Amino acid sequence: MMLSIKKYKNISWLFVMLLASAPALAQQQTMTLDSVLQRVSSSNPMLQQYELRAKAQDAYAEGATSWMPPMVGAGVFMMPYSRQSVERDEREGAYMISAEQAIPNPAKQRAKQAYFDSRAAIEQAKTAVVFNELRSQAKAAYYSWVVLEKKMNVLQDNERIMTYMLKLARIRYPYSQGKLGSIYEAEARLHEVENMQLMTRNEILQQNVALNILMNLPKELQFRIDTLVSVPEPVALATDTAYLNDNRSDLRQLDRSIETMRLGVELERLERKPDFRLRFDHMTPRNSMMPNQFTAMGMVSVPIAPWSSKMYKANTKAMNLEIEAMQREREGILNEAQGMARNMALELNTMREQTENYQAKILPALKKNYDVTMLAYEQNSAQLPEVIDAWEALNMAQMEYLNRLQELYLMVVNYEKEIEK
Repeated sequence: MMLSIKKYKNISWLFVMLLASAPALAQQQTMTLDSVLQRVSSSNPMLQQYELRAKAQDAYAEGATSWMPPMVGAGVFMMPYSRQSVERDEREGAYMISAEQAIPNPAKQRAKQAYFDSRAAIEQAKTAVVFNELRSQAKAAYYSWVVLEKKMNVLQDNERIMTYMLKLARIRYPYSQGKLGSIYEAEARLHEVENMQLMTRNEILQQNVALNILMNLPKELQFRIDTLVSVPEPVALATDTAYLNDNRSDLRQLDRSIETMRLGVELERLERKPDFRLRFDHMTPRNSMMPNQFTAMGMVSVPIAPWSSKMYKANTKAMNLEIEAMQREREGILNEAQGMARNMALELNTMREQTENYQAKILPALKKNYDVTMLAYEQNSAQLPEVIDAWEALNMAQMEYLNRLQELYLMVVNYEKEIEK
């Protein structure tokens, strides 16, 4: 019985430990770039606000075909003032009730509904513009994190190398095969590597927080990323205008704005059409000898009158000029986007070639130089400062390669942002 109780306690403790370690395991899940972008698209509050605004415009459109509320009233009709002499002793005037209803023009209502529907399309286009910006920020943070992880791997190798050098120097010093200053120099280099590791870890945490903000996740949540990101391929120098027309979200937003402005012009032009109004009045005389009476009237507005038509004519002219200005703005944006895309493609291809030269030529040569110098040191034919110099040259080249790789990734992000890829 005691054995079974002890076994039950052990199982309970194991279950508690698994529960305690579950959050840590969940925090260390690996998130790919696609999953990050999908999370940004579905959860970022800046995108959700435009979705809500689009729904608000849809709600406005639903109410565009409604009528004005009816007007009702009650009072007296043709009632004489008090203390006024009356020839006959009869009560004059009547009690009156009134009802009035404005009847909107159906063409105006349809135009107003189409106008609000187009404004919802503008808000949806704004969502794409903002997502393009947020997507670029997420890509930049993700790629920067990838490069920082590569830097951390290099720094860990450097720590291992400097520890090995320091160990050899300390072994050789008692036998007069090394100098005391070389030992201190190796110790200083080792501490420099540790400082750089500390700084790199801090930068990784900053990129982690930046991605959590974009994904609307808890800021303290930690996760891993997929560091197997390939070097970007060369890009074409000529960017198709049709591609930019179809993919640039800011151009689509301008198109929606122009369409909304045109619908606004049509709505303003329909102001020349009349509106209608019905009115009914019922009078009950105070004199019982008089019959009940009523008044029924139908009214129509006359918007073509010169003193009233001037307003909608001026508004129509102004809105047409704004449409023309927006079309010129669209042409300017498209022209600038083509030029920017070409310049970025030129710079991107150059940076890619430089990065490949570092990886294929510069780093292997410096690595061979370090290996040869290290082998000579191990065979007592070289001094520790020579090894440190060779290692330092290799280390600086590795860091320069990773810095250029980061610049290359960020250039890719800016290029994809420009062409909306």
